[in-house]
Amino acid sequence: MHPGRARLQLLWIIIGAVALAGAAGAMAWGGRTAESPATGPPPTLTAAAPVARVARRETRPTLEPARFVGKARTAHQVARDIPDILDQLYCYCECDKHMGHKSLLSCYTDGHAAT
Repeated sequence: MHPGRARLQLLWIIIGAVALAGAAGAMAWGGRTAESPATGPPPTLTAAAPVARVARRETRPTLEPARFVGKARTAHQVARDIPDILDQLYCYCECDKHMGHKSLLSCYTDGHAAT
């Protein structure tokens, strides 16, 4: 390919990318300008959406975080703080097959958890 032609193609690709980015930015901002501010307060992300509760599979309590140090303590505290979430996650070490675990939460009930 001729060097001049390659440069021209590259120029058109760059122009197209800039135009596409501009269109995406205009769509993201909703076409608002400084002269026409949005009505109402801006949306906030402080409140989390409610999560539907499901029956927990793991019923044993997690181990006390104070028994551990460093990252292990932090991990066990998180497990204690959000057990419903961890109970919905699969543990990829396959402890369900050889240790009878039901979910990732199970790993925090018997000292099996790793960080």
